[in-house]
Amino acid sequence: MPLAQTRNGPIWYADHRDPTLHRPTAILIHGAGGTHLDWPAELRRMPEASAIVVDLPGHGRSPGPGRQSVAAYADDVFALMDSLKIGRAILGGHSMGGAIALTMALSMPERARGLVLVGTGAKLAVHPDILNGILTELGKTIGLLIGWYYSPSATEQMRRRTQQALSSVTPQTLYGDYAAVNQFDVRDQLNHVQVPTLIVGSTADQLTPFKFSEYLHEHIAGSQLVKVEGAGHMLPIEQPETVAEAVLKWLLVQAW
Repeated sequence: MPLAQTRNGPIWYADHRDPTLHRPTAILIHGAGGTHLDWPAELRRMPEASAIVVDLPGHGRSPGPGRQSVAAYADDVFALMDSLKIGRAILGGHSMGGAIALTMALSMPERARGLVLVGTGAKLAVHPDILNGILTELGKTIGLLIGWYYSPSATEQMRRRTQQALSSVTPQTLYGDYAAVNQFDVRDQLNHVQVPTLIVGSTADQLTPFKFSEYLHEHIAGSQLVKVEGAGHMLPIEQPETVAEAVLKWLLVQAW
């Protein structure tokens, strides 16, 4: 599980592809302040997913600094693809990662084979209390985020794990992530998405309500929408088997 030396600097990734299956590569991109572990092992290690998971710059095992825009993170993932000699990939994104995946598919459609959009939207406005508090009251703001990330049924272990991840990035990187998310808006471009797209949203998501997933489904031609009942924003952690099963079913019916 190495650091790839890319034109944008070193980026850590884990490669779970099985070369004997000849499946298209999927690159899974985490959300704001997260790491590759925001994707469940059930999906990361699924042979059919042929997945590469990444820690974006400034997150997890990738050195910083973090970026200030979704487009800059998209360029980092392109740089990783170039370093690994991956011409086209299925681009999977959770939350901010979904914004990155959408940006990649719209800016360089020839590099995208498909999209998996989990707990995300075409516009991702951020509550002012988050942006105002990250650099001034970090601990309190992380506590606020944890409360919004999870449904009441989430375990304390899930909450602690995410709290540790958010606390491990620098305040500047966390602020940059949420500032980037706050500026993201591709609502007028969704009709240009021309690749197979799976959208997974949850009914108890307080940050990206299910109506965001419905909007994506209504405006991306031929997309498939999966509704997850009761999970919060971190639905891949709260209901990993459900998310993995939805992705597997979608992958198996595509004519790659």
